[in-house]
Amino acid sequence: MKIESFQGGYDKNFTYIFHDEESLEAAIVDAATPIHQIKPTIRAFRLTPRYLLFTHTHHDHIVYAKDFLSEFPQLEVCTFGKTVHFSNQHSLKDGDKLTLGKLKIQVLHTPGHYIDSVCYLINGAVFTGDTLFVGRTGRTISTGSNTRDLYRSVYQKILTLPGDTVIYPGHHYGNVTTITISENQKISPLLQATDEENFVKRMEDYERSRIRWC
Repeated sequence: MKIESFQGGYDKNFTYIFHDEESLEAAIVDAATPIHQIKPTIRAFRLTPRYLLFTHTHHDHIVYAKDFLSEFPQLEVCTFGKTVHFSNQHSLKDGDKLTLGKLKIQVLHTPGHYIDSVCYLINGAVFTGDTLFVGRTGRTISTGSNTRDLYRSVYQKILTLPGDTVIYPGHHYGNVTTITISENQKISPLLQATDEENFVKRMEDYERSRIRWC
């Protein structure tokens, strides 16, 4: 498997492309950057894009979806549930597995930042969207978000993965673009909570610190 990342969009957003090196079938994670940024890579590797995988449906992650679908009409749009509607849409469930050539993609429903947030686990990599960043979790200040749901998603699903699993987040908010789960736990107070109540307090403290320094 090869992974390519592209940064742009509204707020240091990432779009990713990963592909099976034998079949050259590819998946695109989030339509968050203009399509002209990714087309040269698709052409260079002679890829056949098969899936458009949304980590969640906040506007900045789906903003270029129509352009992607116009360029690659064969794309199967994968979302958790149907909070938005696209042609050729596949509504995912927790635990679903998608096939990409010889690769298997596992779907993890991870609500908290948003109700339809999902992570995609494949071959020691996990695409976390806005559920987990380098150095912190996502925020829970918007409609559809919930701090306690986020705790369960992060602590019971993501942090139970092998420590050498590499996180590919939805935004470039850290000092590096990717990081392993174990290294992220070492640098993030939000990933060092003793229990759910402690996590809620840490999130509240984090939000207060943002207001103080904004």
